[in-house]
Amino acid sequence: MSVKRFVVALALALALSGRLRSQEITVAAAADLQSVLQDAAARFQKESGKTVKPIYGSSGNFYQQLQNGAPFDMFFSANLDYPKKLEAAGLTEPGSFFQYAAGKIVIWVPNDSKLDISSGLQSLLNPAIKKIAIANPQHAPYGQAAVAAMKKANVHDQVAAKFVLGENISQTASFVVSGAADVGIVALSLALSPNMKDKGRYLEIPATDYPPIEQACVILKSSQQKDTAKAFLNFLKTPAVAELFRAYGFLVPNGSTPQ
Repeated sequence: MSVKRFVVALALALALSGRLRSQEITVAAAADLQSVLQDAAARFQKESGKTVKPIYGSSGNFYQQLQNGAPFDMFFSANLDYPKKLEAAGLTEPGSFFQYAAGKIVIWVPNDSKLDISSGLQSLLNPAIKKIAIANPQHAPYGQAAVAAMKKANVHDQVAAKFVLGENISQTASFVVSGAADVGIVALSLALSPNMKDKGRYLEIPATDYPPIEQACVILKSSQQKDTAKAFLNFLKTPAVAELFRAYGFLVPNGSTPQ
């Protein structure tokens, strides 16, 4: 190949690479969204040809990273506070704040567990339980909800010494699945996920026992792929995606989807 042809080929390859990158967004997402966001991203890619690349973790940790300029295009938080704070700081695209769902928590044990969880949070007082997995309440909204529910049930102080803290709600669930903890308080969305639904049993904790786990997303002002991010945000607002969230146990706020 001549030098001229090589240069032309290289230029075309770089242009194509840039075009492909312009159709991909990277999303910082709360760990309870692993299955639902994977499904939504796959549907979005099929319809639009654009790619969503989620990175999962705790909302609080992502909030700190985004304040320091982490290169994400969108942020899906497991609470409203973190995206609202980013919005107030001028770090989000104006008008992009969207409250997409509310999460729920459950008590979960593996199928081979002999523990009876039918009494809900009172089940945690069983002396046979040595380790209880919850998400770290310092930065994980699901951990904060678990603590609030246990305090309302008047069991928190008796069992706090048994806590095994997950960095996020996904790691928390993995502790119980692997046997590193006897029981866990995890997201209903994870209990219903393909990775867990056949591996254990759960009991839903009444939503009145903890503050609502209201979740929202924003587009970051620093995003270089705002058009793709806006397209995905609009996709999230469709009735089909609202039904997908409901299928994974989320509550979808009234009015969050077009009528």
